[in-house]
Amino acid sequence: MLIVGLGNPGKKYEDTVHNMGFMTVDVLLDKLGARLDKKGCEAEYCVQYIGGEKHIIAKPQTYMNLSGVSVKMLANSNKIPFEGVLIIYDDIDLPLGNVRVRKEGSGGSHNGMKDIVAQCGTTAIPRVRIGVGDERGNRDLKDYVLSKVGKEKHAVLDKVFDKVADGIWQYIVDRDIDALMRKLNGKLA
Repeated sequence: MLIVGLGNPGKKYEDTVHNMGFMTVDVLLDKLGARLDKKGCEAEYCVQYIGGEKHIIAKPQTYMNLSGVSVKMLANSNKIPFEGVLIIYDDIDLPLGNVRVRKEGSGGSHNGMKDIVAQCGTTAIPRVRIGVGDERGNRDLKDYVLSKVGKEKHAVLDKVFDKVADGIWQYIVDRDIDALMRKLNGKLA
């Protein structure tokens, strides 16, 4: 299985709205006592053996809009079918504190997910969408998703990251996407 948190690399983008996938992966790694100790396939990643199976946890380093390049390389080089990939990313169309898990679907309005679908040539890629709400007001979408999260939002999101990481851990063990959907879909904080 390949678990991929989407975001933008570098200090400049830390703690921004667009980095929900990176932040969730950080919480998951803490729970596993692991760290991203490898570089390749345009990503930082680690390999974990859980239940006798190889699992890869990754953060693409291609910047958000080119995430598909890294996802495709990681999946292909590790012989992981795309339905064995789980993508975690932000969604402005979901209210803050809400999560939506899907087995497949288009990239919607999310450029990172759109690139993954285009590069991989399939919509059958499971994903976890973390709601950040649409609070851009009169700001451009790009400016909003690259803005800092802030303390108030973090109070909600930290609870969400914890619950999502627990759900993903269970998903790694039982590989039951329907159970993950039942556990995570809805308001978590």
